[in-house]
Amino acid sequence: MAESEADTPSTPIEFESKYFEYDGVRLPPFCRGKMEEIANFSLRSSDIWIVTYPKSGTSLLQEIVYLVSQGADPDEIGLMNIDEQLPVLEYPQPGLDIIQELTSPRLIKSHLPYRFLPTAMHHGEAKVIYMARNPKDLVVSYYQFHRSLRTMSYRGTFQEFCRRFMNDKLGYGSWFEHVQEFWEHRMDSNVLFLKYEDMYKDPGTLVEQLARFLGVSCDKAQLEGMVESCNQLIEQCSNSEALSICRGRAGLWKDVFTVSMNEKFDAIYRQKMGKSDLTFDFCL
Repeated sequence: MAESEADTPSTPIEFESKYFEYDGVRLPPFCRGKMEEIANFSLRSSDIWIVTYPKSGTSLLQEIVYLVSQGADPDEIGLMNIDEQLPVLEYPQPGLDIIQELTSPRLIKSHLPYRFLPTAMHHGEAKVIYMARNPKDLVVSYYQFHRSLRTMSYRGTFQEFCRRFMNDKLGYGSWFEHVQEFWEHRMDSNVLFLKYEDMYKDPGTLVEQLARFLGVSCDKAQLEGMVESCNQLIEQCSNSEALSICRGRAGLWKDVFTVSMNEKFDAIYRQKMGKSDLTFDFCL
């Protein structure tokens, strides 16, 4: 797979280092030079992976997964730096060598497309939880994220940013391909495909799915306790102004999209999703 510099910047005020393309997918600069090592990364049967396209609810999902898999208390999670417990595979810190040596069970995150994840994962090793989010809410959250970080310094309009999203010009490549790749593997024994909106609509069912997938044994009372703890985490997220801006409530897009933008987005969505039976609730 060949690496090449991306021709166009991801933002009007360019990153210090450009994105680069790997096998036709635009990736952040810190992925350069490590894709082969990632493909060969050794997995363990006890590994729990969380994979998402950026701004798909990763932060809230990781707290719920940690709660269910570790039996943690939501107040305890609120006091800890959860990101340190779940490193991102491709990020510069802590790095692949350190992640490789973490004690089991390892909890690892990634935003990489399915085909770039460790080859052993494609052969059924480790447990992989994938979360997809309504793309209209996602693009609003991704735009706000680009504007909030000094290193990105995005100062273009939302319309310009949304156009880049629809044309696959943002980091981690096409959202449309990203979600459809995992959707095609949703029946694999080591993959659990979830939707962000379901955390709000039916947290009880989502917790049951996670507990069953992760092999967590619990009686009815314990399950009800986990669901209540999950509800606390969701409420904490919703009540925090900073988090609701960045992580976002469902239906956020309605405050931002114009009628013409929405029509254009829907047309591109239908075109790129083709005949896929993966659907999202845009009416929340």
